[in-house]
Amino acid sequence: MGQLFRYLRIYLIISLLCLFLSWSFPVQAANYPSLQLEQQVLEVLRKHPEVIIESVQAYQQQQQQQVNQSRQVFLEDLQANPKAVIANSPTMGTIPAKNVLIEFSDFQCPYCAEAHKKLHELLVKHRNEVTLVYKNLPLPNHAEALSAAKAAWAANQQGKFWEYHDGLFTNQQQLGETLYLDIAKKLNLDIEKFNSDRLLAEPSIKQDMQLAQQLGVPGTPFFVMNGQNYSGAVQLTDIESKLASAT
Repeated sequence: MGQLFRYLRIYLIISLLCLFLSWSFPVQAANYPSLQLEQQVLEVLRKHPEVIIESVQAYQQQQQQQVNQSRQVFLEDLQANPKAVIANSPTMGTIPAKNVLIEFSDFQCPYCAEAHKKLHELLVKHRNEVTLVYKNLPLPNHAEALSAAKAAWAANQQGKFWEYHDGLFTNQQQLGETLYLDIAKKLNLDIEKFNSDRLLAEPSIKQDMQLAQQLGVPGTPFFVMNGQNYSGAVQLTDIESKLASAT
């Protein structure tokens, strides 16, 4: 099987090379036997379809190993130098606190809106024990998620991130330009600065998104705390049990 897989890889590489040559040198490649090679590859796949499954499984395992390594490095960095991991992200609670809870969130995600309520309860009860760190992960299937994240980032430049954050989640069904400006006005933000800062927000948001990709974050909300990560609908009792185990 190993020899067969090696042959298959050779066929595929040659086929890709042929395709490249046909794109680069269409006249010279016109008589190149790419069709024959393609037929040979297809014949191997028909006779041994398990090769595809094995190669896909091997690739998935490799990808998961890379994610696990990235998460381990991240957790070690978080423990050794939490300020570097937190960087310029908005925080709530005592700093420094023994427990750092990192949240990857999307302002248009309904599960994030529900988690927002639970996290508020958590911070009220355990304000001196937990530092909550907000990281942006606007999902591509949420049309307003990135715009909302930019607006919240701009509010943070005027020290009003959490108030703006609450306004977005409270009015999640009305996300849009009208709401972004209304919340900014209610918080007495400098509107000219707010609008200009929104244009500068994307690089910082992209950094959070790249970190999420490195960690293999499957969706929102996603949490990391005390060497553990979990996603989906958060339960206050789950977080509190982790707090208790850390004391």
